[in-house]
Parts: sequence; structure tokens; C-alpha cells
Amino acid sequence: MDMYNNILDVKGLKVGQVQDEDGLTGCTVVICEEGAVCGVDVRGSAPGTRETDLLDPINMIQKVHAVVLSGGSAFGLESTCGVSQYLEERNIGFDVGVAKVPIVVGAVLFDLAAGDPKCRPDKKMGYKACEMASDTVLKQGNYGAGCGATVGKIKGPEYAMKGGIGSYSIKLDNGLVVSALIAVNAFGDVYEDGNVIAGVLDNTKTKVLNSYELMKQGVNKGGFSIDNTTIGIVATNAKLDKAGCKKISQMAHDGYARAIFPIHTPHDGDTIFTMTTGEIETDITLLGSIAAEVVEKSIVNAIKNASDVKNILSYKNIPILQV
Repeated sequence: MDMYNNILDVKGLKVGQVQDEDGLTGCTVVICEEGAVCGVDVRGSAPGTRETDLLDPINMIQKVHAVVLSGGSAFGLESTCGVSQYLEERNIGFDVGVAKVPIVVGAVLFDLAAGDPKCRPDKKMGYKACEMASDTVLKQGNYGAGCGATVGKIKGPEYAMKGGIGSYSIKLDNGLVVSALIAVNAFGDVYEDGNVIAGVLDNTKTKVLNSYELMKQGVNKGGFSIDNTTIGIVATNAKLDKAGCKKISQMAHDGYARAIFPIHTPHDGDTIFTMTTGEIETDITLLGSIAAEVVEKSIVNAIKNASDVKNILSYKNIPILQV
């Protein structure tokens, strides 16, 4: 079987994305109509989430039907309601006798400063993302939740570079598939092989600086501080319970730390969901290690697929930018 080398390699999942290219925001939904066991690990200090308490291993519900990644800050959580409506109309959800209640979890990132702050993912956008969901096509870069994403914000939004949404997957000979889908909107810079590939620009926007070095020189984040967050999903076909999914989410955060620095700051709401279709027995240490790798490579893919928008420069300018 040919691989997509993205999250669609996990059979049973569909991904839909909608973006407003004028407002610079959007949402991404991963649907599993049959239900996927799910866990979450929230590391950042400024998260915006829906139904993450439900994913605690001590709580009753075992499976979710969709995970939503959205821009719009807390306003963007409205998009998850459109996903619930779409699923309920198709009789997909947890059967409570008198109705089927779709279990929809999600997280948001802050992109209000990138485009029009009054433009946010709403119920209609969430519904439309479901209508567009595909199990064969996944666009990366300036799509869905990655539309208004930026990185390298220590000097404020005007010196940031373009983030985006990215995905990567690994398949082993025993049939195990581990993949990730990450919306990269970090306070810090993004690294590949130890080198910054996107981050904070100098005052002339001709050179990429290093946020960590600037911090050591006394540059600090001014003004409003909750304007970041990298959110994502690890998806696999491994057999896991909710506690196992949470453990994979914890280990997958190492992928954030490999590719983004500084990371897990007070300015971020970094969150990773893990969802599984539960087919292949595997070792959790191996699974978590692969999860960290696919997260790292998804982040790099998000940056490399991003394009310039308005006055925000992207990785595609790196040949003319001094790093």
C-alpha cells in the first residue's frame, strides 16, 4: 500500500480544513466515525481547550469522534460546535438512549494578531471543515488551523515568521502506523538539525535571529503574553487505553522540544492529543519514541510548506534571509 506520509496513513481517519485567507484564521478537524480512544497532555500555561477533562483515564467516556484544532483563540472553540452538529446529523456519537452525543474534543491557538482579529472560526466553519473532510488529501502550510499561525514572537508579531500546519507518519513492518498533525504557532523559533529555519527577524527583516540569545541579552516579551500555542494530534493504529494515549501525548511533547525553542513557556498553551484506532499490539516505549519523531518532522513540514502572507515572511525566503 502506498503511503501518504501524513496522518491519513491511519485508516479510519478523515481530515477537513477550512481557512479564511483574508482574516488569516481557520480550523482543522480529524474525524473518526467509528470512535478513537483518546488522551491529551497540556503543557503550556495558556491553553484553550474543549472537553479535555473527559479524556482523563478515570472518566467514563472512552472514545472520541473528532478532534478539532482551531485558530481564533478562545472564540475559535465555537468551531467545535459545528463539528458536533455535523456528526449528530449523521447519527454519529455516544449512545445515551434518547440521542447520540458526538464526543468532540479540541484546542485553539492565538492568531488574532495575524489578520483580522474580528475574524474567527465559528460554527459554520467547523461544519464546513467536516463537509470537506477527506481520507486521501491533506494540504500542509497555510491551511486550516495553520492559516494565521506564526513563530518567533519575542519582538512582537511584526517580526515573526510564518508558521502553519504540518504532518508526517512512520509505518513499521508489523503494520504499526504512527503519525502526527501539528499546527505550529510558537513563541519560540523552529529548528531543523540544530539550525533555526523560522523564527524572529531583525529590525530590517533581512536576518533571522535567535530568540534564546535575545532573551539572554535582556530582550523580553512585551505587552499581551498569551499569543502563541502549538497544538497537535498524534494518531496511531496501536492498541492503547486512555492512560496509554496520555502517556504517548506526554512523550510526543519531546518532539516539540526537539523542533521548537523556547517551548512550553508561560506564553504558550502547548497541547497534544493522541488518538488511536486500536489494531496493533506494540511496546509503549517504542510508540512514544516514534511519536516524538513524527511530531518533530510534522513541525518542520509545517514551516517548509508555509507561504508568505500579507507582510509575514516564510521559510521560502530563507535563501535570501541571513540565518
